[in-house]
Amino acid sequence: MRHHKQPTALEILLREAMGGLAVVGGLSLFLNLLVLVSPLYMFQVFDRVLPSGHVETLVALTLAAGFALLVLGLLEAIRSLALVRIGAWADRELASPVLAASVAETLTGRAIGAQPLRDLAQLRGFVGSDAVVPILDAPWTLVFVAVIWLLHPWLGVLALASAVLLFSLALVNELAMRGPLGEAGELWVEAQRRSESALRNGEVVQAMGMLPALARRWQADSERALVQHVRASDRGGAIAGAAKSLRLFVQIAILGLGAYLVLLGELTAGGMIAGSILLSRALAPVDQAIGAWRALVGARACYHRLRQLLERHPETPVGIRLPEPQGRVSVERLAFRAPGSQHLILKGLSFELAAGEVLAVIGPSASGKSTLCRLIMGVWPPTSGHARLDGAEVHGWDRAHFGRHVGYLAQDVELFDGTVRDNIARLADAPDQAVIEAAALAGAHEMILRLPQGYGTEVGPQGAALSGGQRQWIGLARAMFGAPRLVVLDEPNASLDQIGEAALVDAIGRLKGRGATVILVAHRRRLLVHADKVLVLHDGIGVLFGPRNRVLARLAAPDPPARRAVAAAS
Repeated sequence: MRHHKQPTALEILLREAMGGLAVVGGLSLFLNLLVLVSPLYMFQVFDRVLPSGHVETLVALTLAAGFALLVLGLLEAIRSLALVRIGAWADRELASPVLAASVAETLTGRAIGAQPLRDLAQLRGFVGSDAVVPILDAPWTLVFVAVIWLLHPWLGVLALASAVLLFSLALVNELAMRGPLGEAGELWVEAQRRSESALRNGEVVQAMGMLPALARRWQADSERALVQHVRASDRGGAIAGAAKSLRLFVQIAILGLGAYLVLLGELTAGGMIAGSILLSRALAPVDQAIGAWRALVGARACYHRLRQLLERHPETPVGIRLPEPQGRVSVERLAFRAPGSQHLILKGLSFELAAGEVLAVIGPSASGKSTLCRLIMGVWPPTSGHARLDGAEVHGWDRAHFGRHVGYLAQDVELFDGTVRDNIARLADAPDQAVIEAAALAGAHEMILRLPQGYGTEVGPQGAALSGGQRQWIGLARAMFGAPRLVVLDEPNASLDQIGEAALVDAIGRLKGRGATVILVAHRRRLLVHADKVLVLHDGIGVLFGPRNRVLARLAAPDPPARRAVAAAS
């Protein structure tokens, strides 16, 4: 049975854009036909008006030509506006799928940063720029060559030979520049990715004097890209120079040939001038395309990167809007292997939680605790097995609907550039009372009020304006925003002091009192006060699972895995 490949957002957009592109193509046809006005006017003036001396004919021709050129200018403006709007429409249509695919790509371990969004912006800019015009006009070169042929076959032969030579130069330009420009583009992307990663650790760079090493690394990365860029520019410059010389020579050649034919009586002076103008217009798109080739190659590289990204991460169909969850969690034979690795991080883990129960997950480092949290939240798909909320696979939920009923505090708290209020409200336009309620539930309200502008305090990029403890509290309030039915907290006390830990224990108690299901990764026993059940992980295996008191009692038994778990939890 043939496998049906789901079309990507980019392919769907190209199909939908065909109507607009057809209109642009039609405008290009009329524009190129109207370009004939100038040579026809010259032809008529030299061959009809001047010999006859009829002023009325000159005025009529001038008015008609002026009106036609006015229409030409109007159509040119409309084509430009249409291209800009097609580019803007494509940007709006692709922004969400590209952003979603970028997030999915990041979750696979590939740090691509904002490069896909830059690619999309560059593609939009190319579609709305003058660089795309020669591509639209180039197919009409043969029309102008045919008109020149009608003036005289020898002029047509010269025009056709000139067009073939210029198109050959364009092909040579493509072959010469494709490799170096493509490699330079990929090297620039890689250099930017590595520099963005380094700049995110600016505090470490400054504190430990790593700036010279960072600068050397950046220079080495950029130098490789520059070498390819210079190579492509050298080749492109040589070919562009040859193309310009050829076009100017052909312009002189057609005037010389036309003058010779006039002397032989086989062509009129008007035909000679018209042929020169037509040839100039016929070869202009090819000449312009050679000059704009770098932009075309860059846009093509952006298109291929976006297509590959969207093929790796196609849009997830909107799931069925399931009823609001109660908070029942079931994990069935859950296993996970990191991409590119043969090592299983989780190995057939199974357990169940009733709605409103608090589960504490303990175990040594690298035992799979954070991975379990990510799988339950649907951040990563499992290698095998199932993680369910109220009986439904977490990936079967509509993600926006799922997110409104869950809260998640990752091990490394990441805040968004914006205000404290924005971060707690998950960047949504939520009522103030809901934001304050979440902060109060987390025990962060008083701390937030002591900030310079309270809830309106700007947290800075990645929360740089706040301390680690403050970021932890705001992340905890964000997890509790919207009265979630399931809250997953991965080491929520990582940046808290003893007072903060006591407040955190109270917050967990308040969540439990509201009937929320809580999954808590803990390394300290004092956080287990409200736990109903405890899961002990060791090397990706559930060593112990059951009621808190019974599991803690088992941990004191002379069992090697249990003793290791006790050491990690003490």
